Amino acid sequence: MKLILTHEVAGLGTPGDIVEVKDGYGRNYLMPRGLGVKWTKGGERQIESIQKARQLRTVHDIDEATEIKNRLENLHVVVPARSAQGGRLFGAVSVTEIAQAIASAGGPSVDKRRIQIAQPLKTIGAHQVIVSVHDDLTADVRVEVIKA
Repeated sequence: MKLILTHEVAGLGTPGDIVEVKDGYGRNYLMPRGLGVKWTKGGERQIESIQKARQLRTVHDIDEATEIKNRLENLHVVVPARSAQGGRLFGAVSVTEIAQAIASAGGPSVDKRRIQIAQPLKTIGAHQVIVSVHDDLTADVRVEVIKA
């Protein structure tokens, strides 16, 4: 099955890419989650608009990406969350909350899809989060989860 990716899918491609996947994977996983749409000849215009939007969001210059990386690594990001007495959270801290905390700490605007968490943040304390600034450059951001 041929699909046009609308979002970045790890190991498969980036928005605007035309990919060939197995029918079940496309029909049962990618399309219901809005990660891809079925490829048609009329989809060429859609590909162009997806790629234009992606180019506006990406950092083009490696020097600019290095500057953003340095700003992110020097930030003190604090995320307040509700927790029990033992320090476990009611739920987990989401990447959306982390992106909002980065912006409120004075950092650059970060797309939530660029934030990678090794394991869900479910405890109070300091955690490491990886932010993909550029295709070749990532920043290690220290996120501190505090009791709300």
